[in-house]
Amino acid sequence: MDVQLWRWSTAVQVLSALLIALFFLVLSRSTQRAELRVWVFAWCANFLAMSATMVHWLRAPQSDALLIAVRFPYILFKSIFVFLLIVGAMNFGRRPPTHRALVRMAVAIVLYSVIAGLLVESIDMLGVLVGATIALTLGGMGLYMTVTRQPSCGWLAVGFAMRGGLGLAESAAHATRMVMGPDAMDGAVSIFVAMSSSFDAGAEWLIALGCVLTLYDTIGNELSRTNTDLEVTKEELRILSHRDPLTGVFNRRRLPDIMHDSRLTGATILFFDLDDFKDINDIHGHHVGDEALRRFARVLQSSFRPSDHVIRYAGDEFLVVGQGIEQVDVRERIGGVRDSLQRERTDGPPISFAVGEAYLPVGGDPEAAIRAADAAMYRRKGEAKRGA
Repeated sequence: MDVQLWRWSTAVQVLSALLIALFFLVLSRSTQRAELRVWVFAWCANFLAMSATMVHWLRAPQSDALLIAVRFPYILFKSIFVFLLIVGAMNFGRRPPTHRALVRMAVAIVLYSVIAGLLVESIDMLGVLVGATIALTLGGMGLYMTVTRQPSCGWLAVGFAMRGGLGLAESAAHATRMVMGPDAMDGAVSIFVAMSSSFDAGAEWLIALGCVLTLYDTIGNELSRTNTDLEVTKEELRILSHRDPLTGVFNRRRLPDIMHDSRLTGATILFFDLDDFKDINDIHGHHVGDEALRRFARVLQSSFRPSDHVIRYAGDEFLVVGQGIEQVDVRERIGGVRDSLQRERTDGPPISFAVGEAYLPVGGDPEAAIRAADAAMYRRKGEAKRGA
């Protein structure tokens, strides 16, 4: 066995694990992403595991006593590393693990590390055990992410699959050494076993790259969803800004759009004004006046077609803009408003109104049509007073 090659290869992976841990620590601090904490702890655990291995190769590579001393921390921290990698990948998926599942997995890792630490008697047995564990867990996770098409996890799945494949090859190489003996092995296999840590470091950098790509793809998707939500909220606010908060009908902000559309087709404009509304407020109170406005708006909406637009123009003034309403139909609907107000009388004061109408021809002046309807309303209000 080339001890120097083992030492060099292990040192490569120790330094690699430390650099990746520092990288994820800085990335976690800069992005403030909670899911990166798992990755920081994972690479710290890998650094501790490989540091235990490095202690063995630097102090006494042939010492069985030192192997016994370092095998448990190596197995424990390596298992924690693999466990946290899987948890980190699952956090990016559609179904992150539950707290109960994490506790069960943590207990299983401790039990596995204790049992494995008691059973391991040589470096090759340790290599078989750890390599097989990594092949089953990380390789299986890579296959799972590929089959289930986990979002944005393509490169992460490749990194897991590569690390799992290396674990399988390392486990097979160590198993062959256990069966045939180190002296009977081909030189290439021995070199592969000695350099396996450096190969592992390359695969682990690919896992780190996959994590970063998955993270920023996830951030991009979140930003896209947030932008969509903002656009929807903006549209909802725009719609709400066009509604009168008291009555729920359109307010004057919506009127220019309505009149623009009506100018293309022509429309009948009805201008409503409640009679003696100031007296209602003064005698009965503003809460009664507000209820009268709400009731009048409801009656207008129910008396006209769904395609007609009801607008609260000012305090007690309402507009109805309807396309294609015939004169006879207009009179019938106004009569329907009066009848509904009579039927819906409550304990509050009676509601009466004056209404004027005007026609907006195709291509006509909307403001002029509104003024004409307003003038017609005031003429009828004056006529009603003179008649009284």
